[in-house]
Amino acid sequence: MSQWDAAARLSYWAFHADRRPAYMRFAYLHLGSDAAAEQTVDAAFDSIMSQWLRMLHMDRLDAYAWTVLKHCIVDRERRRSPRQQRPEPMDISAFEAALKEAHADQYEVLTDTIRFYSAVSRLAERQRDAVLLRYGLRCSPGEAAAVMGVDEATVGSYLGQAHRRLSRLLDTPAES
Repeated sequence: MSQWDAAARLSYWAFHADRRPAYMRFAYLHLGSDAAAEQTVDAAFDSIMSQWLRMLHMDRLDAYAWTVLKHCIVDRERRRSPRQQRPEPMDISAFEAALKEAHADQYEVLTDTIRFYSAVSRLAERQRDAVLLRYGLRCSPGEAAAVMGVDEATVGSYLGQAHRRLSRLLDTPAES
């Protein structure tokens, strides 16, 4: 990095500052711990830094960086020892959602939430990413598009496809 011109350094650090919070939240959803998420995101940014000058000439720099992050998450998940295996973070979220719904039947909320997350895990990768960013992390469609490195209309398309597939998987009308 010391050999880069000032514009390249500034652009890298601006990208890092802009994307790191969303990357951390997304990695946490998959890995379930702050330490694992931080190590994984740091590894992703190390890889991005090593390719930054080449990435500056890419049409979809964000999409490439998103792919790097996803590969780092997969690598981290593969390296976990069986002793380190924990419940999927989405399963933990189901329990948290059930506890928050004090006015509803907790068992029904828990079963519906687990069923929903199970269906989400069966979506195509890009559809699942869009759903997790939009609804799990509460990103706007524009923010999700920026993180994924795609157009906002593409995120809308992924979400529409996911909605239709979830309706079939959950055997509910598409309108509900």
